[in-house]
Amino acid sequence: MTAKEKIYKWIEENREEVTGLLQKLIQAPSVNPYFDEETIYMKEGDAQRVLEAYLKDMGMTTEYTYPDAKKLASYEGKPGYYADHTFEDRPNLYAELKGTGGGRSIMLSGHIDVVQRGSKWTQDPFGGKIIGNRLYGRGAVDMKGGIAAMTCAVKAIQESGMKLKGDIRIGTVVDEEAGGMGTLALVAEGYRADGCLITEPTHLKIAPLCRGILWGKLTIEGRAGHIELKQGDFRTGGAVDAIDKASLYLEQFRRLNKEWSVAKEHKYLPIPCQIHIAQFQAGEYPTTFANRAELTFNAQYLPSEKDENGLGSKVKKEIEEFVKHVALTDAWLTDNQPKVEWLIDADCGETLDDQPFFKTVRDSARKVNPDSVVEGICCHTDMGWFCNVGIPTLNIGPGDPRLAHQADEFIEIEELLTCTKMIASIVMDWCGAEENS
Repeated sequence: MTAKEKIYKWIEENREEVTGLLQKLIQAPSVNPYFDEETIYMKEGDAQRVLEAYLKDMGMTTEYTYPDAKKLASYEGKPGYYADHTFEDRPNLYAELKGTGGGRSIMLSGHIDVVQRGSKWTQDPFGGKIIGNRLYGRGAVDMKGGIAAMTCAVKAIQESGMKLKGDIRIGTVVDEEAGGMGTLALVAEGYRADGCLITEPTHLKIAPLCRGILWGKLTIEGRAGHIELKQGDFRTGGAVDAIDKASLYLEQFRRLNKEWSVAKEHKYLPIPCQIHIAQFQAGEYPTTFANRAELTFNAQYLPSEKDENGLGSKVKKEIEEFVKHVALTDAWLTDNQPKVEWLIDADCGETLDDQPFFKTVRDSARKVNPDSVVEGICCHTDMGWFCNVGIPTLNIGPGDPRLAHQADEFIEIEELLTCTKMIASIVMDWCGAEENS
């Protein structure tokens, strides 16, 4: 039996260890306080302490660090920095297992925070219940399942009598679900490795990039007037329906998306970047033309489009210019220019396919799961800052990402175990290993 076969055998024989760790993590609720849940659920520190105990039992050295907006003030204007975020009992956890020497180091990273539990659950969102081959709970997919898989992958290597040559570093961070200040702090504190694997849910796909995400709000002014009466020209005091003007933008965004579907595609992404209207708010009374319309939108951008700060200012400018151009086609909008307000700019990252880490991850993963395809992540992950400081980074994790943030979020146990094997294979091939003497 080969070394890897021994590791895979340990994972199969100790599947309850893998699922048990995930259950304990889910049972320590860690809702990001951004979502304004009851105080009882705002304890990212509790989940970190569950993981720390497990890592210490494995013989890893551990330490907590706390993001601090004042200490990170030099990063203002860069990805992940928010001056108003606070971190009481919201620590990052860093752990390390030294290798024997002569190998490459790897960082295994993931975020410990989860979104709000939400409504319409039929299972306890913090129960971690197993029904058949499914394990339920908030964070089962996004992304405590990935954290359990990467942690147990390292333990499986240890328990199978292997000693890694390169160092293993584990960094679990807070605040990913509200902007990524945890990863910013981890990187700013100087934690590094020769390669980084983020175990966000990818359904076992190999993801060498994630897109940047912009949230914006377009405000279009109108002029109220009685909706049942004939209105004259706006220049002589007539009403202007903001909903009608907003419909012009809806039509023009559809046109722009056709252009973006060609100009903003990537060989490793299943869909191109687009602008999607997520919210439409307008009007005050059923008898009055809307005097204002607000369109909240989501726009994505590629790693090749990010600016010198690693953000999407170039795409912001492109959208702002588009809004101005559309306004010039309408007399009212020309005189009453719509305004764009930017709400979120979540950064992106990419590791090119000619890099050694990409090739090792791809080939090692496929030794376990030949069906794993290379496909980028269409939403945001924390990989941007690792890439920014020169650490090649890829995402591989268990779970269908479409189940993230849903009621009755669940992970398939067999997929969780397969991913644990994949991560163990990657770690072995990247770090190098030898039999314990």
